[in-house]
Amino acid sequence: MHILITGAAGMIGRKLTQNLLTTGHLGGAAISRLTLHDLIEPVAPPPASFRVMAVASDFSARENVAALLCDKPDTIFHLAAVVSGEAEDDFDKGYKVNFMGTWHLFEEVRAIQSHITTYRPRLVFASSTGVFGGPYPEQLEDDFIPAPLTSYGTQKAMAELLLSDYTHKGFFDGIGIRLPTICVRPGNPNKAASGFFSSIIREPLVGLEASLPVSEDVRHWHASPRSAVGFLTHAATIDGKAVGPRRTLNMPGVSCTVAEQIEALRLIAGAEVVRRIRRNPDEKIIRMVAGWPRSFNAKRATDLGFKAETNFQEIIRVHIEDELRGGSDIVV
Repeated sequence: MHILITGAAGMIGRKLTQNLLTTGHLGGAAISRLTLHDLIEPVAPPPASFRVMAVASDFSARENVAALLCDKPDTIFHLAAVVSGEAEDDFDKGYKVNFMGTWHLFEEVRAIQSHITTYRPRLVFASSTGVFGGPYPEQLEDDFIPAPLTSYGTQKAMAELLLSDYTHKGFFDGIGIRLPTICVRPGNPNKAASGFFSSIIREPLVGLEASLPVSEDVRHWHASPRSAVGFLTHAATIDGKAVGPRRTLNMPGVSCTVAEQIEALRLIAGAEVVRRIRRNPDEKIIRMVAGWPRSFNAKRATDLGFKAETNFQEIIRVHIEDELRGGSDIVV
């Protein structure tokens, strides 16, 4: 099996890569080749039992997408994207990458399929709960209609529609997964407007101060990086017939307030760690977060076998296990 990952240098892409390198298979099929793509060259992984190639190019340029597909990957994980805050700040860049780049990918798969009719890869698209817009009920059901209020959400929603149509036409077998905010993200902050949900946990645990730009009563939908990788690998192997014609699914997660996040941190690491969080209201972020959904009843996804954490303490503990050597790197 040949697997392509776009956006492979990102946090989720790196973790997905490591998972595939460790297991050596996907859904019972042995991996024979892995192609990693991003704007900057993904870090070369350690030696693997199969061929791994890292490619750096501009994903929004169609000729680069064509080059990625020339060897006809069997499974495509499409993670490449301009994140929410950057997509709002740079309208042209957001549409160029998040919409046009995705459309080019879909079109290049269709171009191959036009002369190799047996070619029909599984294509897993990382979408977002940003495709929804308020006003919201307390909990969104699976039939809540996407009506985004941001450029980022609009770009993701457009890609979801294309994914459904290209799958309906038989050009590929697409599955879209609307990811919760992935928390706690390791590494340095990025330009995602949701980044503070991670930083108010990540930085205090290692002795650094963190800025909280919203009020503590803000409620949001979360899952860990470990769960995100599980979502992706499950989406790559699930029976498409069981998914049905509605090809994009809301992923399960944990709904909690910022206050509940902070309390979970206090219970795990203590009051001194929590005191490193500083309240610094940011009106731009406050406005953006106000337009995001707070909770989901992700019944379709859970019925299909997708799994996530059940409370925020579990999410913090995943971060400690995976990134802080089981707690050895916590600074109290």
